[in-house]
Amino acid sequence: MKKILLGAALAAFALTFAAHDGHAADKKLIFALVPKNTNNPFFDQARDGCKKAEKEANGAFECLYIGPDEHGGGDEEVQVVADLIAKKVDGIAVSPSNAAAMGHVLVEAKKAGIPVLTFDADLLAADKGLRVAFVGTHNYEIGVNLAKMAQKIKPKGGSICIQSGGAAAANHNERMQGIRDTLAGRAMAGDAPGARLNGENGWKEADGCPLYTNDDFTVALQQMQDIMGKYPNLDAFIPTGGFAEFLGQAYKTTAAKWKDKIASGALALPFADTLAIQIDDLKLGLASGNVGQRPFDMGYKSMFYLNDMAHGKPGPKDPTYTGLDVCTPENVNTCIGG
Repeated sequence: MKKILLGAALAAFALTFAAHDGHAADKKLIFALVPKNTNNPFFDQARDGCKKAEKEANGAFECLYIGPDEHGGGDEEVQVVADLIAKKVDGIAVSPSNAAAMGHVLVEAKKAGIPVLTFDADLLAADKGLRVAFVGTHNYEIGVNLAKMAQKIKPKGGSICIQSGGAAAANHNERMQGIRDTLAGRAMAGDAPGARLNGENGWKEADGCPLYTNDDFTVALQQMQDIMGKYPNLDAFIPTGGFAEFLGQAYKTTAAKWKDKIASGALALPFADTLAIQIDDLKLGLASGNVGQRPFDMGYKSMFYLNDMAHGKPGPKDPTYTGLDVCTPENVNTCIGG
């Protein structure tokens, strides 16, 4: 089903581009915004920002929002980008699900002279010359702030499980490194995601962790239930994305069993991202806090940056950070910035 839906999206894209080519005299620029998946409320906000930019451009460019339909999938996303390059779109902003694989295909964009931005997630360090700039969150700082929340609740440390989106996702690896370095009180060995915590400052990662959801929200919630069942006295569970919370009522129903532990401080449960559904969970006492990004700004700003470059202007500063929102039970009504 996933491949069928992706094929339909690509077919629609081909029709759009055929019409675009047929009116070269009044050519409208086409800039693609490619998320890791299109059934994710986080990327919905990036899409909305992209479409707002399109509207404000008054016909100067089109925001083409296209990507895998569910659970991300590095191979599918790479194929989408390869097709966009073949069609010679005027610019691409992409959130790489598999940083290494995306680097390989973006070599062709570089050869074709198509400007590329990364948003939300970046390429590997060796491939950053293939894009003009990263537009998004300082991902390491997300991890730092998530760890600080856990430290405030558990100043003596304890057992912890980190849940990530994917082992090949550079942004989640950077967040995990921020968590580990901050809890350890020093830079852990190696590149992102860093070395496992093994007693530093009292923190030790539970066996079987970190967990990887591959951006499957149902899997994320099941992983939470399984690890909490296996370790009923777990001190901290830190997801590097919204994951299970994006399931809405299903998360609320499951998390209700941990509400007393969260309230007493027996369990530290801070989440990345601050979507409305997550802020609702925080107000209900179903999370310890949230560290949020600004995906709307990522989509909105990327379009205008691509438009600038299409008209010979310089690209944005690399990196261009869009800011963070740190939400706690104390500031939950006022924590979201702009």
